[in-house]
Amino acid sequence: MRTRISALLCLGIVGATMAADPAVIEPKELAAELAQLKAKDSKPVLFFVGFAVMFRRHIPGSTFIGPTSRAESLNALKAAVARLPRDGEVIIYCGCCPWDMCPNVKPAVELLKQMGFQRVKALMIPTNFARDWIDQGYPAEQAPSPGSRIP
Repeated sequence: MRTRISALLCLGIVGATMAADPAVIEPKELAAELAQLKAKDSKPVLFFVGFAVMFRRHIPGSTFIGPTSRAESLNALKAAVARLPRDGEVIIYCGCCPWDMCPNVKPAVELLKQMGFQRVKALMIPTNFARDWIDQGYPAEQAPSPGSRIP
């Protein structure tokens, strides 16, 4: 009985810590933030760190980086943020697969924190980008036509 109560308390503490993690932003929160900031210049900088095929529909204003599970994409992210202020809000997202299996978000966030960025957040995509963002009606834009190169 005592072990069971201890286990439940641990789960509760871990769950509360994860829910309160300031490094994660929920889709609903980000959509609301982007809607509020339409008229302002201080929007967060958004980087998509998934595969090119998935960038066909993306959050407006996002910059394509590529899968940061690969060294060349981590280098692309490093170059893309080189001149950004370290105190600005930066949001990383992927959505290639369920959150706990994504190979791209964690390396990107870790790199930005190592570079001194203080306000890095990861968009929590529980299942995938289509289901958790597009299907919810949050803002999305189409990438250039199929014959065009993704930046």
